Amino acid sequence: MTPRLPLLRRSLCAALIALAPAAAAQAQGAGSVPVTTDPVQIGPVPVEILANGIVAAESVVTVRTRVDGQITQVHVTEGQMVQRGQPLFTLDSRQGLALLAEREAQLSRNRALMARFQADMQRYQSLRGEGFAAQQRFEQAQAEALAAAANVRADEAVVQQIKLNLEFANIVAEADGRLGSLPLRVGNFVRQAENTALATITQVDPILVNFAVPERWLAEIKAAMARGAPRVRALPDQDSAPPAEGELVFVDSAVDTQTGTILLKARFPNRDLRLWPGQYVEVSMAPRVDERATTVAAAAVQTGQQGRFLFVMTQDGTARRRPVELVRSVGLRAVVQGELAEGEKVIVDGAQRVTEGTRVVERNPPPAPQRVSAR
Repeated sequence: MTPRLPLLRRSLCAALIALAPAAAAQAQGAGSVPVTTDPVQIGPVPVEILANGIVAAESVVTVRTRVDGQITQVHVTEGQMVQRGQPLFTLDSRQGLALLAEREAQLSRNRALMARFQADMQRYQSLRGEGFAAQQRFEQAQAEALAAAANVRADEAVVQQIKLNLEFANIVAEADGRLGSLPLRVGNFVRQAENTALATITQVDPILVNFAVPERWLAEIKAAMARGAPRVRALPDQDSAPPAEGELVFVDSAVDTQTGTILLKARFPNRDLRLWPGQYVEVSMAPRVDERATTVAAAAVQTGQQGRFLFVMTQDGTARRRPVELVRSVGLRAVVQGELAEGEKVIVDGAQRVTEGTRVVERNPPPAPQRVSAR
């Protein structure tokens, strides 16, 4: 048994030597804080303005009658989409047609009288040099011809007015849009003097979004308007689809001194009726793009007594505190200013458990970079 002891000792020593590096690594990692990191990114990032907006129709047309009459036909239904010139209501026009026939007959009679008086005037004009009576008769015939012509013009105006009233008896849509409720039905009598609304037409395509932004953005917005209409995005509440896209079309002429904001309006195509008048939406607008913006994961930025800061994981595995200034947030990333280099590892998860000089170790491989679109 004695000769086997040296061999056993040599085997045991070899095993200890093989396990020494793993044990040393475990001892080193035992005192480190596990963290996850995200690299610092430098690149184009849109300067984004966020606000809450309200969808508003560009125009609302109230349909009213221009003549008195009883409704004989309703050609549309509530909530229907209509186009300009489409028939909506028809009023009883039989009385107007009878009056038109009477006035047209009177016009024909007055035209015949005018023709006779003009013929008399021409005959007496040839005799006006034969004496005082002839001159007097010519002047009388001339007056009668002028009076007859005036009567004809008056009758033509009345006939034109009656025809216009007959056109008004056919009530049509004056704009493209969506009909509201229809309070009146067939059989109701409407009067022009009562000014009763027969329907409302709300233009929904295109549609406007009204929103207000702090006046500190005014210079950026004016500069963007000088380059062209800035793009605006609107996202309805609890809508998972991509935001609707439109363009800025109006900047108010004055800043509201009570709120310190300025009113803006953006126009959106709305064929799918995704935006509805009166609806609240989240609005975002990017008047320009910052080509050299420094961004980090927003969760990495902390707030202390001396301002905002974050921790960077150095190459030797220690945490170093870096003061930063938060410029703005863009989605899940934050645009900051500070002494940061592109590609440096910023501690995201676990940053609350480290201090200056703390040994840290990456718990998982770094997440894929979250590039911010510069659209």
